[in-house]
Amino acid sequence: MMMILRRTYIAVIVLVLMPFMAAAQAFDTRAKAAYVLDQTTSTVLLSKNADTPLPPASMSKLMTIYMAFEAVSDGRLEITEKLLVSQHAMDYAGSTMFLKAGERVSVEDLLRGVIVLSGNDASAVLAEALSRDGSEAGFARMMTTRAREMGMMNSTFANSNGWPAAGHRMSMKDLGILASRLIADYPTYYPLFSQREFMFDGRAPANSQNRNPVLGLGIGADGLKTGHTSEAGYGLVGSAKQGDRRIVFVITGLDTARERAEEAEKIVNWAFRQFAQKDVVRAGTKLAQANVWMGDQPTVGLTVAQDLSMLVPVLGTQDGINAEVVFDQPITAPITAGQPLGELVVTFDGLPELRLPLVADRDVATGGFGVKIRTAATVLWDRFVPKPGGAV
Repeated sequence: MMMILRRTYIAVIVLVLMPFMAAAQAFDTRAKAAYVLDQTTSTVLLSKNADTPLPPASMSKLMTIYMAFEAVSDGRLEITEKLLVSQHAMDYAGSTMFLKAGERVSVEDLLRGVIVLSGNDASAVLAEALSRDGSEAGFARMMTTRAREMGMMNSTFANSNGWPAAGHRMSMKDLGILASRLIADYPTYYPLFSQREFMFDGRAPANSQNRNPVLGLGIGADGLKTGHTSEAGYGLVGSAKQGDRRIVFVITGLDTARERAEEAEKIVNWAFRQFAQKDVVRAGTKLAQANVWMGDQPTVGLTVAQDLSMLVPVLGTQDGINAEVVFDQPITAPITAGQPLGELVVTFDGLPELRLPLVADRDVATGGFGVKIRTAATVLWDRFVPKPGGAV
């Protein structure tokens, strides 16, 4: 007997969602490229040229920091270990810790020097210590490889600190991925990013302030890293947490430090004020019913296995929502409760499509002899009995 699968689409009304639907007020950023992610729900709120590889300036130091955190976590580095400063590291200009060739500096101080002071020299010291061949160039190749492993496919590194170099590029989405990983993978070390000041050995007190312009504004900002070169413009990888929600945002290509500060604050306020996390469907809610082939029951219910919570624009109407159950039927028995059978697809204006697996709400065993006879008869009837207005 031949079974023909039929793709089925059923529009459903997710009642609990309706009061919260609206078109979010669009954010028209002045940044050349931008990426805003609600990390709590993995919802992309803004994407502007986000996949374009661009000069990342000092924002690329986040990759050096991530790999240093990895090395401390797996024992390749000790946080109290003192690393030798090379002439190559000392020779870096721009933002520095004012390190001196031949001295030794603890890993902890170097990390603070990179995070708070944006030290190009501190980045190079960490890079040379972790490189397989002891060179910063070798570490840059390791950075590129590790970035690919982490899904950052538009990142290529020529050095450890973002010093202008041919081919040194990152996309804003890649920087967002990296920031999210730093927050999720290293919660013990992440508070370093909110440190407002670091005075290393009494050197250059005028250079001791964290350049992140949104720290201390009372909007939940707690990281991550600024960047600036003449080619890249002014940029920032930032994160903020309010209540149970956290956002990560990346901006670049702004003309001044003041523009960067204004844009960052506006993005944080927009992300938290224009969107809210709401419960949409409760686990166990039956959303559709599918026909069963050769089962001891003719149908099986399709349900969500877990509560569905999503980010939605606030204060609006139901305009723009579309919720649809998609599955192939009939479904061949046996079927096990919890077996994936289809998807709930929710879309609405202003946010990406959301897909949630739908599963069987109960077991359905293979039918006995009587079921097989009835199924065979149905197939024969459909194939050989003339239909009105049609041929056999």
